[in-house]
Parts: sequence; structure tokens; C-alpha cells
Amino acid sequence: MKIIFAGTPEFAATALATLLKTEHEIVAVYTQPDRKAGRGQKLTASAVKQLALEYNIPVYQPLHFKSSTEEGLAAQAELKALNADVMVVAAYGLILPQVVLDTPKYGCLNIHGSLLPRWRGAAPIQRAIATGDAETGVTIMKMAAGLDTGDMMYKTRCPITAEDTSASLHDKLALQGAEAIAAVLESEQTLQHYLAQREVQDDSLTVYAHKLSKAEAQIDWTQAAAEIDRNIRAFNPWPVAFTPLDDTNNLRIWNSSLSTHNASTALPGEVIALDKDGVHVMCGDQNAICITNLQWPGGKALNAVQINQTQKLSLGYKFT
Repeated sequence: MKIIFAGTPEFAATALATLLKTEHEIVAVYTQPDRKAGRGQKLTASAVKQLALEYNIPVYQPLHFKSSTEEGLAAQAELKALNADVMVVAAYGLILPQVVLDTPKYGCLNIHGSLLPRWRGAAPIQRAIATGDAETGVTIMKMAAGLDTGDMMYKTRCPITAEDTSASLHDKLALQGAEAIAAVLESEQTLQHYLAQREVQDDSLTVYAHKLSKAEAQIDWTQAAAEIDRNIRAFNPWPVAFTPLDDTNNLRIWNSSLSTHNASTALPGEVIALDKDGVHVMCGDQNAICITNLQWPGGKALNAVQINQTQKLSLGYKFT
């Protein structure tokens, strides 16, 4: 089949890499315009674009597909001229109007990192961890005009462990998503089968995964230990959980686990132990977490051994 692939970050690039190993023809790749990145703020191509260029696949980077502008109409016409059988979309970052969704022979298929209709929206991986879900997965859906509202065609499941961060879960789901879309597109007959068997989402079960903000990454030590631990892992690698050191500096906390230490007289935010496992801090429910990876202002991220070597924290220190 002739496939258009639309995606931007590494999650999408993993799926594209898998499709490139099949007998399908990737006729074009759509991705976000190059963005400034790194300390030098140099224009950097997306992970998907970099992979496409390696394979000499034509790359398109329209700003939008709006019918109300000449640029949008031109982008629509350009896509239509590719005469694709199907368009695969994974973390593309642009809204696709109905005219685009209807352009390929079999429409547009989306790789979404959750078990829909739970966690529609921008941050399904992070919200699943933060909420304490026991599992998540990937849903392949036939795209509709609404936000992740399309009919479900194929699902995979993935347990969420007590060690998972958004980074580790992202990588697991990226692989699952790649395998799932390859299964759905095994042949034209396979695709027709899954389209025929697709299931309408139950809107009453919808939960939205709202976009993350830096402000919500500030730790509230009066919360329960389990909730704080989940948030820390959910906000790794972005926006990274933090606790203020003073009016201008924050301590970034990259990873944690639940602690077995206890101190009934300690206050929320108080350091109650320092050992080979990390820094044990009391939380609001009289349970503690163990900080296993942190970063001082201007420094590098430190593991438990390095944290103890710095001797910057001591028993009784209290985070605000």
C-alpha cells in the first residue's frame, strides 16, 4: 500500500522505522516545522524528519491545513496529489480537518498512547502514571474530527510498574504502537478487516489527559507519599518535579520510590533518613518517599551515592 506518515517526536519515529521495514511504500512524511533546540538554539529537524531524510522520503512541513487560507488549501491539494491508500498519524501536532481525514482511500489511522476512551488528549502517558493506573496501552483508531474520538480498531496493553517514569513507559508504548500499526497494516485485506470490526468509543468512559504545565510539577509535601511519588515519575522527563530551595532556586527531583522509613514526629517535607538508597522525606500522610535522583541548581543530576557524597542535605532539613 501507499502510505503517508505524519508524526514528529521519537514516539512517532519508532513507528515509522517499523513501517520502513515492511513492503509498503512510504510516499511522503509530514512533520512539524524545524524548531530551535539546545543551548545554541539551532534549528533542529524532528526525529521523524531525520529518519525520513535517511531514506530519501519526501518531507512536507505545512503550518496548517485550514481551508480558510491559500496556504491551507495548497497543503490539502499537495496531500491529495500523493494518492495514498492510508495516512498514519502519530503525535503529529497539527489538527487535521475532515477534508484531510477523508483524502486517503482508507482514511487516517492514529497511534494513541492509551486505552481509549481513557486518556484522550495531550498527555496520556503522564496522566496514567500520576493517577495510579495499573495499566495502559496503545489504541489504533480511525481518526475523526474530534479530539481522539475515532473508532477503535486495535489495542495493546501494558502494565505500569512502580518503577516506571514517563520516559520508560513512553519507550514501551512506542514499541507497542509500532508493532500495532504494522499488524493493522499487514496487508490491504488485514486493514479492511480491522476497519470493518472497529468499535465506537463509549463517551461516558472518557477521561481527558490535559496538557502538562511547569507549575503543577511543584511538589506539595502535604500530599500522600504515593501521590508525590507518582507525580515525580510522571513528570520525568518533563517538566521535572521540583521543590523550592529559596525564592529563586529549585531542587529538581528526577526519580523516587516509596520509603519504608518512618518518623511519627516529622513534618511534611522533612528529611528523616539518608542512606545508600537516597534521601527519605516525610509526606502528608505520615509515610515517606525516597528521592533517588535529584539535581541542584546549575549542577548535573545525581544518583543516591552521589547525593550522599555532596553532603548538602542532612537529617531534619525541611523542604517547603
